[in-house]
Amino acid sequence: MEDRIVELHFASPQESRLDHFLVEELPEFTRTRLQGLIEKELVTVNGKIAKKNGIKLTQDTTVIVRIPPAKKTDLVPENIPLNIIFENDDVLVINKPAGMVVHPSAGHVSGTLVHAALAHAPEMEGIGGEIRPGVVHRLDKDTSGVIIMAKNDTAMQSLQEQFMARTVKKKYIALVDGTPPTPTGRIEAPIGRDPAQRKKMAVVKKGKGKNAISEYKTLENFSEQTLLEVAIMTGRTHQIRLHCKFIGTPVVGDPDYGHRRQKIEMPRQFLHAARLTIKLPNEDKPRTFEAALPEELESVLIELRSNY
Repeated sequence: MEDRIVELHFASPQESRLDHFLVEELPEFTRTRLQGLIEKELVTVNGKIAKKNGIKLTQDTTVIVRIPPAKKTDLVPENIPLNIIFENDDVLVINKPAGMVVHPSAGHVSGTLVHAALAHAPEMEGIGGEIRPGVVHRLDKDTSGVIIMAKNDTAMQSLQEQFMARTVKKKYIALVDGTPPTPTGRIEAPIGRDPAQRKKMAVVKKGKGKNAISEYKTLENFSEQTLLEVAIMTGRTHQIRLHCKFIGTPVVGDPDYGHRRQKIEMPRQFLHAARLTIKLPNEDKPRTFEAALPEELESVLIELRSNY
């Protein structure tokens, strides 16, 4: 398998560290692996080999990354049941339950979607990264719904290119507190690290974070809540949760960005990845994959309807 070459363009007027930029643009890889590529002189900035992780990027900089084929992992597959929506030789489409972390990380060394997927499809080992085999995009731990994984290197590259080109369509169902300013709307608000709490994200000033765009439409109104369908044009960390908070309607049950005193008792945030439209490798037309609302969310709506 040949090295993969990725060309990236840094367009922000605000400077950024090289490794921070790569983490944002190549989220399927860990910061450690990307820093390793820099140390191995596999990253160039405007045609010159990058010597340090902390090189400052300025506006209109071209970064080229050479990514060698991933090594085999030391992950131990775990026989965890999966709700498989679709599968072929190239991809695995799963309805992820709330409470499951997508890939191993600090504090989550077992029981992840990756562990379960490796038990189901051992050929995924090493695809896309040492600790994130097959991972193309992510869902928060407590967000349920459709997620697609690659089963080989060719599929991995095809799917990654579509996500980077923003041709993938993703729609979510969210129950929010309050009523949005308008029944439908478009939110354009950049997202970056919360300067006060570095473990959280926040809507930040223009030029301080990554551009983020969401569109929403109202599906159903209740006395104190609104059911929304949200489509995201970008895939920033916690994007929907932050954008909903930004317009004054935080996601019900959100422990980080929601109301401190929740009006509805919930064990998780009411956010579900309902629909994913993407072109599968070796196919000409996009396919759409759907996942129905899980029972614990549907029961909340039934209760609201009965009281409305």
